[in-house]
Amino acid sequence: MGRSQLEKQKTHDKIVETASKRLREEGLEGIGVADLMKEAGLTVGGFYKHFASRDDLVAEAVQSAFDSWGRRLQAEGVNPAEMTAADIADRYVSAYHRDNPGQGCPFAALTSDLSRSGEKARAIATDGLKRNFEALTSKAAGADEGGRRRKAIIAFAMMAGGIGLARISTDDELSAEILATIRDFVAGIDK
Repeated sequence: MGRSQLEKQKTHDKIVETASKRLREEGLEGIGVADLMKEAGLTVGGFYKHFASRDDLVAEAVQSAFDSWGRRLQAEGVNPAEMTAADIADRYVSAYHRDNPGQGCPFAALTSDLSRSGEKARAIATDGLKRNFEALTSKAAGADEGGRRRKAIIAFAMMAGGIGLARISTDDELSAEILATIRDFVAGIDK
């Protein structure tokens, strides 16, 4: 890749990463192209050198958000296949995740927005659901595959929804109680 292509890719990646964080903080409609490009240190005119449409940017930003968990684990030297249900619950259902939506799971931050988004973003979200369900199914206890999958779906829905509920609460004790209750429940799906 030539120098100009490498610079263009770095700029593209910067836009996508900025959008990924901001969309999780503000929602899919919460930030416009002009504000996003300004935050990335670029002009609005440069946007269409990188994306055919806002929907294309949103799709890439959503994909980046879904991939961020794996990148974070890899950077820490953690193998997701070796994580227990308790390990997953401890990382996901945490005060850090509650307090940092721009760094967290797009399902916890964007479920309603994703349900109303374009086909590309919804397809990416669907793939994310499948991957999360498969990962949790592999951690769940039980002889019946269907039963393990049901546990996984319930556990993931509880985690994503629980983070959202904990973010809503203005009562710190209630917020902490929500997190602890869900974390304990999810940690037990492998028993």
